[in-house]
Amino acid sequence: MATTPFIYTEALMLLGGAVVAAPLFKRLGLGTILGYLAAGVLIGPIAQRITEGEEILHVAELGVVFLLFIIGLELKPSRLWQMRRDIFGLGTAQVVITGVVLSGLIAVFGLLDWRGSVVTGFGMALSSTAFAMQILDEGNDTNTRYGQRAFSILLLQDIAIVPLLALIPLLAARAPEATTTPLQDFAIAIAAIAALFAAGRYLLNPLFQVIARTGAREVMIAAALLVVIGAATMMQLAGLSMAMGAFLAGVLLAESSYRHELEADIEPFRGILQALFFMAVGLSLQLGVVAANLLLILIAVPVLMAAKSLVLYGLCRAVGSRHNDAVRIALLLPQGGEFGFVLFTAAAAAGVFSQGVSSLLVAIVTLSMALTPVAALLSKRLMREQDEMEDEMEENFEGAGADVLMIGFSRFAQIAAQILLAGGRDVTIIDHSAARVHQAETFGFRIYFGDGTRLDVLRAAGIEKAKIVAVCTQKKETTDRIIGLLQSEFPNARIFARSYDRLHTLELRSKGIDYELRETFESGLLFGRKTLEALGVAGEEAIGIMDDIRRRDEARLVLQEAEGISAGRHMLHSKPVRPEPLVKPRRDVSHSAETQERMLSALAADAKARPDDTLANAD
Repeated sequence: MATTPFIYTEALMLLGGAVVAAPLFKRLGLGTILGYLAAGVLIGPIAQRITEGEEILHVAELGVVFLLFIIGLELKPSRLWQMRRDIFGLGTAQVVITGVVLSGLIAVFGLLDWRGSVVTGFGMALSSTAFAMQILDEGNDTNTRYGQRAFSILLLQDIAIVPLLALIPLLAARAPEATTTPLQDFAIAIAAIAALFAAGRYLLNPLFQVIARTGAREVMIAAALLVVIGAATMMQLAGLSMAMGAFLAGVLLAESSYRHELEADIEPFRGILQALFFMAVGLSLQLGVVAANLLLILIAVPVLMAAKSLVLYGLCRAVGSRHNDAVRIALLLPQGGEFGFVLFTAAAAAGVFSQGVSSLLVAIVTLSMALTPVAALLSKRLMREQDEMEDEMEENFEGAGADVLMIGFSRFAQIAAQILLAGGRDVTIIDHSAARVHQAETFGFRIYFGDGTRLDVLRAAGIEKAKIVAVCTQKKETTDRIIGLLQSEFPNARIFARSYDRLHTLELRSKGIDYELRETFESGLLFGRKTLEALGVAGEEAIGIMDDIRRRDEARLVLQEAEGISAGRHMLHSKPVRPEPLVKPRRDVSHSAETQERMLSALAADAKARPDDTLANAD
């Protein structure tokens, strides 16, 4: 009982350290992870307020378990398949080649034995997901081609921690005496994985359905924790890592309808325990070892970052990345990562190397993480000037699908989109210009990069869900090509189109689209009306003249549809009409479609009776 107040004091210090250090380091651009590490070092090795860092670390490792569960939840098979080449090709090559290169360097210089060299080399091959994603988010580069490629590499690295952690017991110098044969161990592991897959396939979703019907929020949270810790414990009893069990449980639930709720339930526990894990790493750091090997650390950090950057650049160029993208990726991911802390701590606990070596490796990774913003800035100096058209983006349509699919986001479309959004309608917007996508994001528009002339892009953008397809592309030829594709593949689609000029309007009408509008017509009418008002014409009279011109233009279009482009030329310079005084319309009267058609026919008949004029195709 006497130790209870002391436990509360320790918890209070850890919480206080996290609350102070994390926002401070975030503000400095160094990230919250370094803040947690710094708080742990200050509370433990420097102030000596908490000395049981290893004990806290055992509890805090649950944060890593929960993190891997959430990573598994994000790995939907459809997304993995879409990014399979970069994830399993480029990502695997990066981990393997970088791990081999770094392990070889460590072994050649005799710094560690072969077991320690392998764990260290592959641990250093992993980069910091937290730091890299923070830089991508701040630069609005997450959906660029290089951003998606960098994310794919990070994703494979996150997956790679599972087999790397499973490798630790095999390399342990103080491995427990075997009570079973290797064949029995393998059979037990396979049986445990099969049991977990069976539970995920047939038990988990029905379980969550039953719990969801009760409406008890706390029971759902308890069930989520039970699934994660239960799966992790099952894998541990089978001789595998807890991290692998949690990861597999997440993958099994990735397609579940309860995925987002599970993630929301686990996230607070994951965040707190992960922060505690990094603080415990700081508590366990041996500053004496770091001070004694300061020169080695100062040499090792640039060697690590240079080796990783060179491997990353070469691999990215080999898979087709341009120079600029390869440079960006190489200097975005040269640091060690937070999973390195996990791997080195587990290796020290298993006896692969000493706790002092672990502290030395943690210091190297920490310093490389702190230098990440500097490396990202350096990439801008190494990039070459390139044409704007080369700035391509990855086609990522996650979340697409709305009542309106808008193709093209030029000035015309931007104005139309504002009307739709102000009216409470969801709009999926696609555009083939990466520069325009970047520019739109700075103004708060969420638009997707994609070529609207491609059938696969239209499907991915959710055309089957769209009630209206708005074709707002600039070039006449592009608009015609898209409309042809739409009418061929989606004959029931309602098409609204921006037309280039009067000829284009007539061509679109002949194709039977639902609505078209010349890009300059309405703005020209408004400009003319305002000019009349500035010249002294009364507002109501100017509006009447504008409306009369609009009616005559429509009547002329109807006539030209029937008789050709030369018809109705006389209607352009007819004398201005003095409109009747405008009166408030009666609420019980509305023009039917037949009435409007008769009005247009009358205007067309009136047009035939007038002498010809010129400018048949004027807007």
